[in-house]
Amino acid sequence: MLFKQQVWLRQKLLVLGSLAVGSLLYLVARVGSLDRLQPICPVESRFGGAHNQAELPLRALQFKRGLLHEFRKGNSSKEQVHLHDPVQQLPKAIIIGVRKGGTRALLEMLNLHPAVVKASQEIHFFDNDENYAKGIEWYRKKMPFSYPQQITIEKSPAYFITEEVPERIYKMNSSIKLLIIVREPTTRAISDYTQVLEGKERKNKTYYKFEKLAIDPNTCEVNTKYKAVRTSIYTKHLERWLKYFPIEQFHIVDGDRLITEPLPELQLVEKFLNLPPRISQYNLYFNATRGFYCLRFNIIFNKCLAGSKGRIHPEVDPSVITKLRKFFHPFNQKFYQITGRTLNWP
Repeated sequence: MLFKQQVWLRQKLLVLGSLAVGSLLYLVARVGSLDRLQPICPVESRFGGAHNQAELPLRALQFKRGLLHEFRKGNSSKEQVHLHDPVQQLPKAIIIGVRKGGTRALLEMLNLHPAVVKASQEIHFFDNDENYAKGIEWYRKKMPFSYPQQITIEKSPAYFITEEVPERIYKMNSSIKLLIIVREPTTRAISDYTQVLEGKERKNKTYYKFEKLAIDPNTCEVNTKYKAVRTSIYTKHLERWLKYFPIEQFHIVDGDRLITEPLPELQLVEKFLNLPPRISQYNLYFNATRGFYCLRFNIIFNKCLAGSKGRIHPEVDPSVITKLRKFFHPFNQKFYQITGRTLNWP
């Protein structure tokens, strides 16, 4: 009889233990997904002014908890706490390009840092005349809620190659920090072509081969009228930006290295943005199936980039690749000289 009671007791304890663990994992999962879910109704902050809680990312909530802890330690008043309510701030840094250089990967990886808040969508404020005409308040309201000590970052790769953009950004903030992520120019041009090709194929449309677009059939020279080639002449675009901003306000990110060895590149960006080092190897893990690094925010919430990233490039005639690399070489050398960063491009 005693033995049966002991067995029954053990079974009960196992059931209760399982329920407790299950509940704990559920709660952790809920916390890990707060920044991806939106509540049905807006909630007024218990700490200050009313704002739409749905637009307040989890990292902002975590950041505020840290701030409140510091205030309490220093016996700060409630009014001082209210001064640190979240607001929609203009960006303090912008990833201005380059298209197909890894702008989305860079933004998502920087978002691992608790002091960084990202704009989820490309705003296209400075390169789109219709959006720009709506004014700076319209742009600000497109930004996520964040705290004064945090850095809001947006990315729109078209900024880098659009003539009007440097002056427009300068008028908004002449001391803003600008991030440019680049890849080996020929590889970037082929990646650019591949994205357009995929879009055409989805619509059952035909498209020229890369070789026919990149090489002028009349002269057999590189076709600089082809946008994918023109975008890869980085130094030409950078020179236009340097009319408004000193080189010290730019940071060049090696997009090829960000794919294979992301942490050192992210640490350089942290330093450039004057952020305390927070991103570690724990936050980055290699996904063998995808062939890319994915992001780990906590023990529950992981994130990989969309499946459209890392498209397989079509085969390109090696002689065309050689011709393009030879064409880009002098521009690359000038780019290294201007930026002070030498990249291992052929």
